[in-house]
Amino acid sequence: MGNRFYCMREKDIRESGKRSKRMERSKRRSLLEEELLHRQALSMAIQQHQQLSQRFDGSMSRRIESTSSRRRNDLPDQLANSKQLPEFLENIKTKKIVLIHGEGFGAWCWYKTIALLEETGLIPTALDLTGSGIDLTDTNNVTTLVDYSKPLFDYLENLPEDEKVILVGHSAGGACVSYALEHFPTKIAKAVFLCATMISDGQRPFDVFAEELGSAELFTQESKFLTYGNGKDKPATGIMFEKEQMHGLYFNQSPTKDVALAMVSMRPIPLGPMMDKLSLTPEKYGTSRRFYIQTLDDHALSPDVQEKLVRVNPPEGVFKIKGSDHAPFFSKPQSLHKILVEIAQIP
Repeated sequence: MGNRFYCMREKDIRESGKRSKRMERSKRRSLLEEELLHRQALSMAIQQHQQLSQRFDGSMSRRIESTSSRRRNDLPDQLANSKQLPEFLENIKTKKIVLIHGEGFGAWCWYKTIALLEETGLIPTALDLTGSGIDLTDTNNVTTLVDYSKPLFDYLENLPEDEKVILVGHSAGGACVSYALEHFPTKIAKAVFLCATMISDGQRPFDVFAEELGSAELFTQESKFLTYGNGKDKPATGIMFEKEQMHGLYFNQSPTKDVALAMVSMRPIPLGPMMDKLSLTPEKYGTSRRFYIQTLDDHALSPDVQEKLVRVNPPEGVFKIKGSDHAPFFSKPQSLHKILVEIAQIP
């Protein structure tokens, strides 16, 4: 009996040791994959920064699809067979997820989210709005929300008639999503507002930030963060925060590497689109399926402001990410991914 007990204990210890080693290997592999992803994103961002500085006149892609078509084509046959896919994936009607960045950001900010969604079997696409990311438009010339949202509108217009997408809008990108819901209601299955400007009819995107930045009138008169692309004697054309302000507003919980990526990638925020009032109707925007994701350690759009947005303009569902700043794709990518998959599964 004693020998048997000793043997069982010894076996359990060996099995436990094997499990621990497997977990350590898996953790190391995940860290290496994340490090590789970050290096690729940083390399792309630095290249983008150099090209924009030189005002490069070339043809560049303005969209980041699901990593690459080559990678999708190289997937094992069993994953291409729907019978082999996870059961939850078979029940998801809309698998295309279009990611819309917020003010100053670009498609590059979604690199972790794209990788996670792709691994799940969903089909993410991140777009650069006009004057953002690698779109070479001068931000001083982006004067309306229509101009700013054009890449999204072009994408939706070119969707096949029988296809729909899930739109995800971050921060001021939420206004672009609202605008799209009004003009393309039949192309959008669900809309997700990620700590975003889910504004009501007649509101401006800037109005949502008024609690943090002051009234639009006062901000445009006194702010030291305004840029004047057409000369100091003309109205302001953009907003560009200093690094310290950006870190405090957007990245108070984000990893240092992602903050470094953002600092070489973020561009001035076009002021015109932020000041455009939206006209939203009950017949179109009002019939859309909207979901809101709140970030609970957000300094740019406080939890109180986000709660007010949800209360005034109630969505179908509300989700919360604890410990997330205004850039949850950096600070809480796994939590964000889990919520997006959950929303995609809702019938």
